[in-house]
Amino acid sequence: MFRGSMVAIVTPMQADGGLDFAALESLLEFHIENGTDGIVAVGTTGESATLDFEEHIAAVRKVVEQVRGRIPVIAGTGANSTSEALHLTRQAMEIGADACLLVTPYYNKPTQEGLYQHYKLIADHVAIPQILYNVPGRTACDLKPETVERLADISNIVGIKEASTLERIQDLVRRCGDRMGIYSGDDGIAAEAMLSGAQGVISVTANVAPRLMHEMCIAALAGDRAGTEAINHRLAELHRTLFLESNPIPVKWAVNQLDLIPPGIRLPLTPFSESFQPAVRAAMQQAGVL
Repeated sequence: MFRGSMVAIVTPMQADGGLDFAALESLLEFHIENGTDGIVAVGTTGESATLDFEEHIAAVRKVVEQVRGRIPVIAGTGANSTSEALHLTRQAMEIGADACLLVTPYYNKPTQEGLYQHYKLIADHVAIPQILYNVPGRTACDLKPETVERLADISNIVGIKEASTLERIQDLVRRCGDRMGIYSGDDGIAAEAMLSGAQGVISVTANVAPRLMHEMCIAALAGDRAGTEAINHRLAELHRTLFLESNPIPVKWAVNQLDLIPPGIRLPLTPFSESFQPAVRAAMQQAGVL
């Protein structure tokens, strides 16, 4: 069910920070028309950290309603409070999301046993398919492969978004790729990850170049190294420049340049620095999207 290019979609906002559901509707249609294989709603790129609970659920509901089952919808429902993550996950299931993406509890620095119990409790209480999300560079928490192996035995834990290293992804493929989907959480290593056995990517770049990311995933999942590398070469500068400032600052600017969303972003994030804008514009031109 979850395979290929899954966009970690931005949350459109007006200049005053208010959510723009009309822009979200048209943005979702843009992705469906351009081959995106799945929508990840209200994750890190969707500014989940600054949406309150009602906004978070409203945004997921809008995505589910607009997509209407045409491609999978994965709701970001992670939190550093197990009870909050449980509540969000239950709400996402009731709304009709196809799966949930749960980031490791950030800031708390739980033990590996604490991580296991956190994910097990949520999986035991909410039947929706769940994808783990490990991004130690943001969370100060690393979900170790040994713990992932234990969690892979839980039937509705169906995958992991791994955003650390290619070597870690390859290790996870060896350990539990036969029991769960392994997804790259880093566009820069996604091509090689899929050629190594990963099932797809949860992508920032796909916000800007959805068709190319979809085509690159098709080639990689088919084992076509030459085709994969040719497409990925066109995308390489986007992979890099979309992180010149903290995500999602650059990607929201880039999607705005495509006239798909208003320029809004919420504090403590700030508008993209003018000094970096030419580099992202050049990367968009190299990819043929601008």
